[in-house]
Amino acid sequence: MKFISWNIDSLNAALTGKSARADLTRAVLDTIAEEDADIIAIQETKLPAAGMNKKQAEALAAYFPAYDVAWTSSHEPARKGYAGTMALYRKGLAVTPTYPAIGAPEPMDEEGRLITLDLPDFYFNLVYTPNAGDGLKRLGERQLWDERYADYLAELDKAKPVIACGDYNVAHEEIDLANPATNHMSAGFTDEERAGFTHLLGRGFVDTFRYVHGDETGAYSWWAQRVKTSKINNAGWRIDYFLVSDSLKDRVVRSEMVDSGPRQDHAPILLEIK
Repeated sequence: MKFISWNIDSLNAALTGKSARADLTRAVLDTIAEEDADIIAIQETKLPAAGMNKKQAEALAAYFPAYDVAWTSSHEPARKGYAGTMALYRKGLAVTPTYPAIGAPEPMDEEGRLITLDLPDFYFNLVYTPNAGDGLKRLGERQLWDERYADYLAELDKAKPVIACGDYNVAHEEIDLANPATNHMSAGFTDEERAGFTHLLGRGFVDTFRYVHGDETGAYSWWAQRVKTSKINNAGWRIDYFLVSDSLKDRVVRSEMVDSGPRQDHAPILLEIK
């Protein structure tokens, strides 16, 4: 089976936007569609609580006509049009979607950050992990989120194997970003966030990219939009992951980034598994 995960940074902008960036985003959607994955996980949809309007739904269906859709958006008391996730899964798959709350600090559970698909042989979880924020003002809440999320995945794993993916908003090791020395106090590379990810892996999960590629350097999934040369210079971070239960690691065939061309921000990631 083949899976793709991508932080799209606004589904509406991608589907109906008129900017040059929207054109770049749609080019990435074309690339994803060509991959013909079984499940596609989308983060940061930024849709309203009511979901897509008719125009958006039609545009999405034009890209992915052979898929059913599950989605969740932020709702009160969370900010409107914030975060949000979506899963597209091939028609005919036996899938039951759920939208778990994990006991995270308020209002994280209301921000539309998690979808879990229950399939006959495994769970598929997609996540958009909260950012620690400017000045690390949300770091404490982020640490508690990491604990609750690790507990949640470990509980799923007791029933059947788990494939989990998304924007985890952390570069785990120094080889996962281009400039570690100057970023130890930056959101996404604090000791606390890295320890949280280490703890998650220690609950019985494998970072599939590192499992396949070892200590390869220079492989990133995100480049800052605000720095015009970040992608040209490959000054990136690897903060998007496919994780699998330890019991599935020997079934992994591929785990890699998908070429997103000149578009900065997140690139899609791909997992192929027997």
